[in-house]
Formats: sequence, structure tokens, C-alpha cells
Amino acid sequence: MGDPRAAVAFEWTKIRTMRSSLWSLVLCFLVSVLIALLFGWVLRGAYDDMSAESKADFDPIGSGFNGLRLGMISLVVFGVLTVTSEYSSGTIRGSLAAVPRRGVFYAAKVLTGTAVALAASVVVVLVTFFTAQTAIGEAHNASITDDGALRAVVGSILYMTMICAFSMGLATVLRSPALTLGILVPLFFMVSEILNNLPGVQKVAQFLPDAAGGIIMRREPQEHMILTAWSGMAVLAAWVVVALFGGYLALRRRDA
Repeated sequence: MGDPRAAVAFEWTKIRTMRSSLWSLVLCFLVSVLIALLFGWVLRGAYDDMSAESKADFDPIGSGFNGLRLGMISLVVFGVLTVTSEYSSGTIRGSLAAVPRRGVFYAAKVLTGTAVALAASVVVVLVTFFTAQTAIGEAHNASITDDGALRAVVGSILYMTMICAFSMGLATVLRSPALTLGILVPLFFMVSEILNNLPGVQKVAQFLPDAAGGIIMRREPQEHMILTAWSGMAVLAAWVVVALFGGYLALRRRDA
């Protein structure tokens, strides 16, 4: 099977029939939207008790997207399982026999997984945005037409999609779901957060993939940030390119 279209159809069939991957996408949606709803309700009630400085710095867009950061864990899991499930089950040998051209095989897997992640991200981000802003209330929320809102929405869609692609590249290098998730989950959701709040290293830590791309989810970058919304996305894109290229080299040079 050397036809790229056939290879993509082959990968789509595998994703469709792998329940763990599909449940990861469902969980991404549920976690993101429910946390957005919860945060919105909390912010609606807490706004009046904020200090004048906190009210001036209040960002309903960034606050509303807090749920995406946790929901993104499930999207990372989806990307990792899309790659590593075949290594865990041993079906990678059959897949490479069906698509012997490894470049075509890898491109089809990455393109299919990324396309699914993009479609899921569009739904998750849009529903999360409108849910959060509705919960925050008309007095303090943001409209999609406000300055920075549409950029944040589009950027968040791209951000989540690229994080998934990055995860797929690293998973191809490591081949192990446990090892890959054991690196990515702490890095994205613990280590990066800690480093970006340490004054001595935060200017360097913002160049980590999740931190750089995540800048675009806010209406305005924080004061200590060197990167802007789109330069942060460029840094994330560079990380993605490196991870995917590393995955290609690993797949091409190693035996199944």
C-alpha cells in the first residue's frame, strides 16, 4: 500500500476502531467544558470581592480557558495512543507490512491524528469559550467580537492541535505510552507551571512548548513575558517540527 490516500484511510480506520482514543476526545470535551462552567460561576460571584487592581487585570478570556489546560491532558493521551497502541499490541509489524514506505506510513498517521485533533479542538474551544462567558455573566464577560477574543479562540484551537502533534512526534521516538505520558503530563501540567512562576527562570521557562503556545489563550501577555501571542506560537511550531522530525528519523532507522 504505497498510495498516501489509502494510507490515510488505513489510519482513519484504526483511530475510529480504537475506543481508548475516542474516549480521550470525549473526556477532553467534558473536562474542558465542565471546568469552564465551574470557573465561570465562581468568577461571577467572586468578581465584586476582588481588589481594584485585580479587577483591572481581570481577563475573562484567559480565565474562561482555564478548563482547556486540563482538558488538553486527554488530547495528549489521544496523540500518544494513536502512535504507541500499535507498538504495545505488536500490530506495528502488520501496519508496516501493509504500508512499507515508512515516510508515507508516518505522514499518514501524523496527518490523520492531527486532523482529528484539529476537528476536536474546534468543537472543544468554541463550546468552552461560549460556556465560560455565559457563566461569567454579561457584566464582566467577553464577546467573540472583543479585542483579542477571536485571536485567542483561533490560537487556542491551533495550540491544542499542535500540542497533540508534538505528543505524536515524541511518542514515535519513545514508542512507550507510559514513558511518553510520564514525561509529557508532568512537564506540561506541573514542571512548566512551577518554572513559569519562579522569578529566576520564568523568562527561560516560557520557551517550553506548552508555555510558549499558551500565551495566545490570554487577552494580553503577562508583564514578565518576552514572547507575544504569535511569537509564542512560532516557538511551539518549532518544537513540533523538531518532535515530528525526530519521530520520522526514529521510525526510519529502527526495526519494528
